[in-house]
Amino acid sequence: MPARLALLLFAALMLALAPRPAAADPLTADVSSHLIAITTGFTGSDVVLFGATDGPGDVVVLVRGPEGLATVRRKGRVAGFWMNVQSVRFERVPAYYAIATTRDIETFTSPTLRLREQFGTSALRFDARRERSPETIELFRDALVRSKTDEGLFVTEAGQVRFLGERLFRTNIRFPANVPTGTYTVDVFLVRDGEVVAAQATPLVVSKIGVGADMADIAHRYAAIYGIIAVLVAGMAGWLAGIIFRRN
Repeated sequence: MPARLALLLFAALMLALAPRPAAADPLTADVSSHLIAITTGFTGSDVVLFGATDGPGDVVVLVRGPEGLATVRRKGRVAGFWMNVQSVRFERVPAYYAIATTRDIETFTSPTLRLREQFGTSALRFDARRERSPETIELFRDALVRSKTDEGLFVTEAGQVRFLGERLFRTNIRFPANVPTGTYTVDVFLVRDGEVVAAQATPLVVSKIGVGADMADIAHRYAAIYGIIAVLVAGMAGWLAGIIFRRN
């Protein structure tokens, strides 16, 4: 990993220092690893993103996990019992979302640009599956963002993209221990005069490997059999523990 990172950084440096033809891309970026392997005892992982620009500008990095459904429920007291009294189901909710910028994003982007490119959690677009009032959707949307933030899956405070000289830049992307598996997208934007002048997308895969992956695959493919075996193993463990304690 260190050797690969050093090689890529050297390549980015050479690209930044080399004379640029008129048709050269104004933005080039890559990550230190395109695979995050989740193994037994996985505690999270850091990925380094680095790149180069052809001149001045601000850089925005967005990391998004695979999109899916998310249901937000509100509890209330009914006949003295707490139960779900209302729910909203959202589509196109990223499993993970993080942003990093060169400086405060509000200083170099307009609200229109932030909404269009979904810069920041407040600009994420979630689609409610059923017709609801705008107030209800906004209330449940905020609850969803808070929940994802508490889980460490939505990063609401932007990370820092640092320039190393005039063209080279880098940032660290932190993936928590509970990061969902799937194919992620790392989008890098170059912003000048309040507009995106270049963008680049890089894929990144989060995958389980080893025994944990095998067990998860079995549980998914043969859920009923896996459940029966789990119950039998638990019962056997309880029976053996009872025998041992009786002897003691």
